[in-house]
Amino acid sequence: MAAVTRVSVHLPFSNVNPTRRRSVAALPRRPPLAETANRYRGFSIFAMAAPTVLVTGAGGRTGQLVYKKLKERTDQFVARGLVRTEESKEKIGGADDVFVGDIRDSSSIMPAIEGIDALIILTSAVPKMKPGFDPTKGGRPEFYFEDGAYPEQVDWLGQKNQIDAAKSVGVKQIVLVGSMGGTNPNHPLNSLGNGNILVWKRKAEEYLANSGVPYTIIRAGGLLDKEGGHRELLVGKDDELLATETKTVPRSDVAEVCIQALQFAEAKNKAFDLASKPEEAGPATKDFKALFSQVTASF
Repeated sequence: MAAVTRVSVHLPFSNVNPTRRRSVAALPRRPPLAETANRYRGFSIFAMAAPTVLVTGAGGRTGQLVYKKLKERTDQFVARGLVRTEESKEKIGGADDVFVGDIRDSSSIMPAIEGIDALIILTSAVPKMKPGFDPTKGGRPEFYFEDGAYPEQVDWLGQKNQIDAAKSVGVKQIVLVGSMGGTNPNHPLNSLGNGNILVWKRKAEEYLANSGVPYTIIRAGGLLDKEGGHRELLVGKDDELLATETKTVPRSDVAEVCIQALQFAEAKNKAFDLASKPEEAGPATKDFKALFSQVTASF
C-alpha cells in the first residue's frame, strides 16, 4: 500500500488553537475572500471567493451606475473601475479600485485587467456638437469627434484591446454594452461626425463573439435617465424592437442587466437588444434567468 503523505495547510486565521475544536462563529474574522483566494489559489475551500469585476468606462453615466451597483454588493463582487482621466476617477469617488488608463493603449490598461474574473465594457466614442448652433433658427446641429477619439479608434480598436487583454488573463466572461441599430448601415447615428459609430460597434461585437471567451452582448435602446427596477424589460434581436413603440430603456436597468448577466448561464454566449415598456405598462422584471432564457441569438 502506498505511503500517505500528510500536508499541513496553515489557514489565514490568527489565534486559532489547533488542539481545540471551535465553532465557526468563534473564529476570528478572516481577510477578504478575494485576498485569501489569491494567496491560496487552487484550494477548494476558496472556490466561493467573490469574483473581481472590472467596469471600463466607469466615469460615464451608465458606467457609474454599474460600478456603484457592484460596490453595493460586496458579498457578491469585488468591484474595479477603469476611467480615462484623474478627474473622472475623482468624480466617482477616487477609490484605490479605480484605475486610470487609455483603452487605445493596451499597456496602460493591463494594471486594471490583471487578476480580474469578468469584464464589463461600457466605453464608447462620444460625438460633440459643433459650436454656433442656434436652435431658434431651425436646422440641425452638426457633430464631430475629437482627433484620436473617433469610433474606429474607441469602439473598435479600443474594445478589441480590452477583449484581447481580458482573454490573456483568462477572464471567465465579458459583458459588452452596445446599441441597437447596427443592422442598418444608414442609421442616423452613423452620420454623426461621419463616425459610422454603429458600424464599428458591431465589428467589436463580432470580434468578441469569435474570441472564444464566454460573452454577453447587450444592444441597448435609447437610454433614459430614469430610475430602474420599475419597468418590464424586453429582449429582441436584429433590431426588431425598433419597429415597436418600446425603443428605450433606463440606464439603471441596463446596468442591472449587465450585473445579472454575470450570474446566469442563460446569459452566456448570447447577444440581444434591450428595451423596456413604460412604467405601469407591465410588471417590473425581477426574474432575470427567465429574461435571458428568452434570448436565442448568439450574435
